[in-house]
Amino acid sequence: MTERFEGNFTQQEPISEEAIAAAVEVMRSGRLHRYNTAPGEAGEVALLEQAFAAFTGARYCLAVASGGYAMGCALRALGVGPGARVLTNAFTLAPVPGAIAALGAEPVFVETTENLTIDLEDLTAKARAGDVLMLSHMRGHICDMDALMEIAQAHELRVIEDCAHTMGAAWAGVPSGRHGVVGCYSTQTYKHMNSGEGGLIVTDDAALAARMILLSGSYMLYERHLASPPPEAFAQLKYDTPNVSGRMDNLRAAILRPQLATLPERVARWNALYAAMEAGLADVPGVALTARPQAEAYVGSSFQFRLPGRVADEIQEIVARCAARGVELKWFGAAEPAGFTSRHDSWRYAPPQAMPRTDAVLAGLLDLRLPLTFSQADVAQIARIIRDVLTT
Repeated sequence: MTERFEGNFTQQEPISEEAIAAAVEVMRSGRLHRYNTAPGEAGEVALLEQAFAAFTGARYCLAVASGGYAMGCALRALGVGPGARVLTNAFTLAPVPGAIAALGAEPVFVETTENLTIDLEDLTAKARAGDVLMLSHMRGHICDMDALMEIAQAHELRVIEDCAHTMGAAWAGVPSGRHGVVGCYSTQTYKHMNSGEGGLIVTDDAALAARMILLSGSYMLYERHLASPPPEAFAQLKYDTPNVSGRMDNLRAAILRPQLATLPERVARWNALYAAMEAGLADVPGVALTARPQAEAYVGSSFQFRLPGRVADEIQEIVARCAARGVELKWFGAAEPAGFTSRHDSWRYAPPQAMPRTDAVLAGLLDLRLPLTFSQADVAQIARIIRDVLTT
């Protein structure tokens, strides 16, 4: 009998009762706006910022409406505007180059290695093309951050880290998002904390933090923040920084605060699922798995494998056969964007750029989510189905 998986790749865990109770309390108060607080009340957003700053070891934190807004806000705060060129990964998701192009700036793509990280050799060659790198830790894969930061410092590149897939991860003990000048995170449903949409920004730079708080729409109420620079940091900026409103609200922050406390436990569960999938595919002929460096403390919330040497028609057939048996694979080599999956030549708001190494990697790259609603038995079954499809 042919085995079929009956689980759901997009079904997340329910919001905890503690988070639901906190959200209900906010709704009963009617004070959803982050600055609409009672006398003596900090507010859920300010408390979340304080907690996330402590979690990452950052001096300052700002909660915003989405991960995409976080990146755009960081770029604006660094002075990126029309005509600027910003380096970024060729292998990422559309919101990353989209945040650059939305400011009238030009994404400059950097090649991708077979381990799905930014190619440091190509980064070195292109480092003079701009003075900002939007580094995407795509699908939770972290490059050698010590080597990358050496390149950045040598070429005076300011690094923004897109940590949408690496909240809770680290490189050599340093939390993801804490190597560059700014770290940006997402709390969209499929990320490591779930508020539907949402984002967080961290930095140690007081001027950048003040500028981002003003950009987000503080209406001169920045003194109500608990993880912000002192008032004097805003003194010269407050008259010249435009309001591009993108604040997080108290309802979403109330949902997120309890999740932050349990994030390490969820990371351990994701990594157990990842290890089970890795074990299930480790010896399948023709499958290339991603090497995870010892210095990388990753969060295995999704899984990637490559099928080097397979042509497009073969991979399309593999995806279709897996789908017929309940296993949803995403293929990054498809010519047309599908769902959350696209590639650099799909983003026509960026100038066409030759990316032969990236194209070779993406041509055989398959990806699947590992939601925490899966058990290890579920993952073992998924691996068996993929193995069967690939070997029969």
